[in-house]
Amino acid sequence: MEADRAATSAFPLRPAQRPGGYRSLILIMGDHLSHEISSLQQADPDRDLVMLCEVRDEATSVRHHKKKIAFLFSAMRHFALELRDRGFSVRYVTLDEPGNTGSFHGEVTRAIADFAPRALCLCEPSEYRVKSDVLSWEEEYSLPVTLLPDDRFLCSPQMFANWAADRKQLRLEYFYRDIRKRYDILMDGKSPLGGQWNYDSDNRKSAPENLSIPTPTVFEPDDITSEVFDLVTRHFADHFGDLHPFSLATTRKGALIVLQEFISQRLSLFGDFQDAMLEGEAWMFHSHISFYLNVGLLTPMECIRAAEDALHRDVAPLNAVEGFIRQIAGWREYVRGLYWLKMPDYKTLNHLDAKRELPDFFWTAQTDLNCLKQVITETGRNAYAHHIQRLMVVGNFSLLAGLHPDAVNEWFLIVYADAFEWVELPNVSGMALFADGGIMASKPYASSGQYIDRMSNYCKGCRYSVREKTGPEACPFNYLYWDFLIRNRDRLSANPRLGMPYRNLARMSGERQQALQEDAAAFLSKLGT
Repeated sequence: MEADRAATSAFPLRPAQRPGGYRSLILIMGDHLSHEISSLQQADPDRDLVMLCEVRDEATSVRHHKKKIAFLFSAMRHFALELRDRGFSVRYVTLDEPGNTGSFHGEVTRAIADFAPRALCLCEPSEYRVKSDVLSWEEEYSLPVTLLPDDRFLCSPQMFANWAADRKQLRLEYFYRDIRKRYDILMDGKSPLGGQWNYDSDNRKSAPENLSIPTPTVFEPDDITSEVFDLVTRHFADHFGDLHPFSLATTRKGALIVLQEFISQRLSLFGDFQDAMLEGEAWMFHSHISFYLNVGLLTPMECIRAAEDALHRDVAPLNAVEGFIRQIAGWREYVRGLYWLKMPDYKTLNHLDAKRELPDFFWTAQTDLNCLKQVITETGRNAYAHHIQRLMVVGNFSLLAGLHPDAVNEWFLIVYADAFEWVELPNVSGMALFADGGIMASKPYASSGQYIDRMSNYCKGCRYSVREKTGPEACPFNYLYWDFLIRNRDRLSANPRLGMPYRNLARMSGERQQALQEDAAAFLSKLGT
């Protein structure tokens, strides 16, 4: 259980007006909950006012999962009290506070009127939309606005732009190697520890059904979180997902416990089974720290060093440690760099001209496809799914069915508590949907039902047969896969990594190809939207 319960009467925090006004109004976004954030490093508790806001515009920019809103608001409230206990004057605006304007911009305007700061200061927002708004403030308010770099990452946007300059292909693997060298991560002098940069080939085992999987770290909600539950129930009852049970950490102390228990209980088998899926096992051997990394309660380097230490203490093998570190030092940093390099145009890309609307079952989980039913059900319950469930079940189906990138991006941003646009958009548009035409991935991550069958036990409980390729009993992933290749032949057949499937397609008779297309059309026509 998380310690340091605090009375709910602490909210809202209303600082006294300072004679002559405050030197700076320091704005803390809901995903910048780090005491080491750049804006706080320059703060003077005696002269500056720190402000955090719960605003309807951000909670409903998309209709975020109820559990996601509760997690963020509770973490923000805990963080505000920590700031107060460290001696800061804190202005905390609750969602239902009288006078709340409902927007971050509006609350800044109100705070300037109430507290007369002589300047504004904040860490760079993590979303392009918000940063664009902030860049207009200096002129609007006639106040100096200091925008400080978000130094919670290993690679700044400028560093990534320098790395990307003059490269024809922006591949993760080469970026990852450069980060390893720069920060001396899993290195033996100038060479990678163990002689390989990447142990991904060792990390693709399917899980036996009798595998013993540790239970995830669970926290009992405290009084602050319980108060947030009431607020979410009153204001966002019609949003997707289950609010209860709620077991997430909402403080740095709790987040550190999650990290420590992952290292001691699950890291050793994380590598072997990181791609595996089992019905009824939503959490597997994954770390479950993305919630905390993405809001600032954990830092990437402390997670990386903790994993390295586990390797040196023989707590976990190299393939597990390298696989975990690659997700943080490689993939997480890479997608953020790509986001800032390619925005705002990246958000509009639709290379495959996908147009289909999102099916109803993405919200209800009412589908005969057991893999999708399991993942969407668990997502509604937990506001979480691990990376293979996201990519190779939901993402793969979305790709094969030709769902519009805008609809899929919105769904991913809504349903996952760790989803912010900088990390969600490249993963969905680039990795899952190939909507960027290959900026991120060298080929579409398209697969028939065979991959899901190999990496999970979902197919055993499905009404469709993964062994059947066509007909009413066939797994829809099978004929959708070939239909995807057929309808995108002009765009994809020249891709060297798709040479084998297109050669296999060329060997099929016209009648066979027509049967695959007819089955796909019949299935897709029945999708409710």
